[in-house]
Amino acid sequence: MNKLEVIARAISNVKHALICGHIMPDGDCLGSVLALAMILRQLGKQATVAGPDPIPEIYEFLPGIQDYRVGSPPEGAYDTLIALDCPVTERLGSGYRDLPGRDLTVINIDHHASTNSYGTYRYIDPQAAAVGEIIFDLLQLMKVNISLDMAICLYTAIVTDTGSFQYESTTPNTHRRAAHLIEMGVPFSRINVLLYEEKSRVSQLLLSAALKTLSFSDCGRVAWMIITRDMLRDTGAKDEHTEGIVNYARSIKGVEVGLLFHELPDGKYKISFRSKKTVDVNRLASFLGGGGHLRAAGCEIAGKISTIEKEVVAAAVHAAGGAGL
Repeated sequence: MNKLEVIARAISNVKHALICGHIMPDGDCLGSVLALAMILRQLGKQATVAGPDPIPEIYEFLPGIQDYRVGSPPEGAYDTLIALDCPVTERLGSGYRDLPGRDLTVINIDHHASTNSYGTYRYIDPQAAAVGEIIFDLLQLMKVNISLDMAICLYTAIVTDTGSFQYESTTPNTHRRAAHLIEMGVPFSRINVLLYEEKSRVSQLLLSAALKTLSFSDCGRVAWMIITRDMLRDTGAKDEHTEGIVNYARSIKGVEVGLLFHELPDGKYKISFRSKKTVDVNRLASFLGGGGHLRAAGCEIAGKISTIEKEVVAAAVHAAGGAGL
């Protein structure tokens, strides 16, 4: 792995970068990608931001989001690919996962621990609460002037990936970075409303449907819900509206691990894992072919939901120190 100073020098040599994050982009992914593009442009570089999946409507307030190109990788004379918040190439998505194998300098910046790290230059900091923290440190190192637009993007990246500063990954330095951004003029109260206090009708209808599937293990330490394609269709919701629903399972008193089984368009199931105090869900998800963080992780599994549910719940119960399903 390279030091952040090496990453800064590599970025200073960029002429035209394609900057992308992971599939089904979240606040940290989008905020970091957009902020880094602004940094490159301030340095006189060309920067294109893109990804395979649609932008969740909840993030449409982000400055520069109109420049984010959805779909196949856009044509361009890129000399560099910069991948953010994406521990493995598969998470780059269709059309993007093959780019690291082409004649490009690849800069990989992430905060997920991975044994399959890639890139010409790699900076992986599992202690960072969000990639937005790393980009903040990078722009400080490069002595880039922080614009209000950059600050809004980075604050959104940090606040979303820390669960509004509630997750264990939050550190005193996380708060210091956020305070610096607020001092730049970030309208944090308005951003909080947009992210957490204004929900679309269809997202609430989907939550209602999901809660009807709420189940508990016999030991009471694992709770889970299921969202199918039929439920999405019937409520008029999109895949993006599943974000955050898993936390309702985790929030129940006595539950250590919350799970959400979300049926994807290709028939696979995305399983989201959340824990409170003792279970390392990154380890649990890695056992099932996925990964993530200590208290938040995920994986994708193909098969019948009845079989997947039984196997995943059993693994979660074992990890939580419970007995029985």
